[in-house]
Amino acid sequence: AEPTSWVARFASTMPSAYPRLLQPITLRGGAVLRNRALMGSMHTGLEEGEGWGHSLEKMGAFFAERARGGVGLMVTGGIAPNAAGRVAPFAATMASSSDARRHRTVTEMVHEVGGAKIAMQLLHAGRYAYQPSAVAPSAKKAPIGWFTPHALSSAQVEATIGDFAAAAALAQEAGYDGVEVMGSEGYLINQFLVTRTNHRSDAWGGSFANRMRLPVEIVRAVRGAVSADFILIFRLSMLDLVRDGSSWEEVVELAQAVEEAGATIINTGIGWHEARVPTIATSVPRGGFAWVTQKMKGQGLSIPLVATNRINTPEVAEAVLASGQADMVSMARPLLADPDFVNKAAAGTPELINTCIACNQACLDHTFKMQRASCLVNPRAGYETELNYTPAEAPLNLAVVGAGPAGLACATVAAGRGHKVTLFDRSPSIGGQFNLAKQVPGKEEFYETLRYFTHKLAALPTISLQLATEADARTLAGYDRVVLATGVVPRSLSLPGWDHPKVASYVDVLQRRAAVGERVAIVGAGGIGFDVAEFLMHRADEAAAAAADALTAPSLPQTEQFLAEWGIDPDAMATRGGLVEAVAGGGGG
Repeated sequence: AEPTSWVARFASTMPSAYPRLLQPITLRGGAVLRNRALMGSMHTGLEEGEGWGHSLEKMGAFFAERARGGVGLMVTGGIAPNAAGRVAPFAATMASSSDARRHRTVTEMVHEVGGAKIAMQLLHAGRYAYQPSAVAPSAKKAPIGWFTPHALSSAQVEATIGDFAAAAALAQEAGYDGVEVMGSEGYLINQFLVTRTNHRSDAWGGSFANRMRLPVEIVRAVRGAVSADFILIFRLSMLDLVRDGSSWEEVVELAQAVEEAGATIINTGIGWHEARVPTIATSVPRGGFAWVTQKMKGQGLSIPLVATNRINTPEVAEAVLASGQADMVSMARPLLADPDFVNKAAAGTPELINTCIACNQACLDHTFKMQRASCLVNPRAGYETELNYTPAEAPLNLAVVGAGPAGLACATVAAGRGHKVTLFDRSPSIGGQFNLAKQVPGKEEFYETLRYFTHKLAALPTISLQLATEADARTLAGYDRVVLATGVVPRSLSLPGWDHPKVASYVDVLQRRAAVGERVAIVGAGGIGFDVAEFLMHRADEAAAAAADALTAPSLPQTEQFLAEWGIDPDAMATRGGLVEAVAGGGGG
């Protein structure tokens, strides 16, 4: 536990804007977290290490940077407790003393920073494993899987429980402050809980009392294998969003049993990976699933509950906590986008937070391609040992042409290194084609990136911003270096009729300069084509555009509308998985 005097010092410096987010919390067993911010688990591709020794220095640097940024508790990407639980061949495990020794690099780098705690997520993939040795409660292939899993024998189930306990003990040996048992998102533990995937007739299947034995026995075994102050988080699937998922009564019963078995914290899980309902995309409203955690708050639990999914600003986090929806908030990608999120909130400068826009393009998309995760708005994420912006030995006088995202990033990084920068753009506002993207319903978060850069530019006195200025050879004479970040222009069609009055560029449509009518043909089915379709289907072309210099979206996705659109009934939760019948009836499992 942190010294009481340290906690008191931290509490005394809390600004009034986010008092609940920044409030320390004492957990069962005595561990103290410096605030209510938990960095949720996400696979980064750093967990397996590199080189013959599988060094985890990059993973350590990644988490150490977030520890310096002020977060209270961090959870690693999923680590398997045994070989069968790996998400892919050669994926990371915590199954031996050599594994524990390698992970000491991570925990020592984090604890050297001080203040933050770190937990290892123990994840058994079950039928979601992309490997031929996948196992599950029953031999039923996942709709998103590659292999039909082998059904675990009763003895193998017992052995798996022992493997979780052994992995937790090894994690403590490695210096971790806790573990998170992954019981949601459709992985092995979730698969045992529901008849969708559990067709067993032995002591691990049939009645719900039998189906929930695995998670309860795992938590009990883990608690018995570690010290009393070792944090034990259980990631509980509170809303499966699939047909034949858990009922709300079963979710509550499991939460109560998990607490009794020794859990320290219950973290909310939303949706199986095979669910059709979006849960973390930018179209999901901010804090759009906090109501689920709030429903659990009324069920007599005494341990902290964590709300999760699309909590990407300190204002949203504070609102969730202040309204009593949760005791803590989980933010994964927001801390990928800005490791200093909590420190900036504590300093009273939230406008300087580089906000996660939930695009998933460099985090999840990279993970699915077996590439290292990073961040579209923070390319340094995942590359903390390689991409470092050190002070320039000989500062230069630089011109950057183009104030779109690339030019903005170049200008602010260069100025931060000590260079003198002049940033040109012929437009009267910064942002480039982000100003088109932010017009698309579901991409309102793109406003936040432009808000961030607006304030970042103002905070850097060595940048001169020259808008509505066409840069030419004469303008650029005299600079030591010129960086061209002018982006792209739309392709011209080379089809007969391309010059017909009814043909319009996507730029003209998104800027509302071209009326399209009721029947529209879109040529090109790439990302821009889909964006234009969304723009028109939501009748966004009929609404007035926000001011060019607006730093906040005129409107954001609303939870009630989102839940109605996707067939989720937050009041009744009467169907298994939380979906109304019309939605629950679609798709197999």
